[in-house]
Amino acid sequence: MTAEDYKNGQILLVDKPYKWTSFQVVNKLRWAIKKKYGLKKLKVGHAGTLDPLATGLLIICTGSFTKKIDQFQAQLKEYTGTITLGSTTPSYDLETEIDKPYPIQHLTEQKILANTAHFLGEIEQIPPIFSALKKDGVRLYELARKGESTEIKPRKITVFEFEIVKIEMPDVYFRIVCSKGTYIRSIAHDFGQKLQSGSHLSSLRRTKSGEFDVINAIDPVKFVEGLQLEEM
Repeated sequence: MTAEDYKNGQILLVDKPYKWTSFQVVNKLRWAIKKKYGLKKLKVGHAGTLDPLATGLLIICTGSFTKKIDQFQAQLKEYTGTITLGSTTPSYDLETEIDKPYPIQHLTEQKILANTAHFLGEIEQIPPIFSALKKDGVRLYELARKGESTEIKPRKITVFEFEIVKIEMPDVYFRIVCSKGTYIRSIAHDFGQKLQSGSHLSSLRRTKSGEFDVINAIDPVKFVEGLQLEEM
């Protein structure tokens, strides 16, 4: 690969590590490519944020291919993960501590499996307060961290597939295929409510985005090491 290749446009598939932000991945790759080729400037961006506690496929675009980001973001996404029943958190995931326990004794495997039907097709979803969405110019998570409450309008999303692959109470392992803008954390939270219980997202991995698959993605640290080893 040459400097011109990156400026003309490349698609880099990255397997985002746990606790890394999507922004950190972009910064690391941009810095490494610029340093390798002595570039003063290089456009680098990602096609769809992953939460820090999520892992998996992050599509990175360089150079002129950053113009394709909106196109890639609009693609269907596939995720796998774990919903933990019996407790909720304010962030709907493990970013915040459990705030309330719920009974799960009444839940059967049949009820849990049947519960996915509530989430298939076009549905209205309320995004979590701990999100990067803005209200009156302020990020919702900034309001949440201050303990402020605000009304969040529901948004239409589409769930094409929602499969429970394993149940090991209180953990429910799933695979889901959904449209752009879907908050899996909200689905995890609402999943428990539909069961007259509570729940939160305890793990999440993006496995596909459109035609791209995480099996073809590389760890960002290994990508940087590979750049450093080129032509040595």
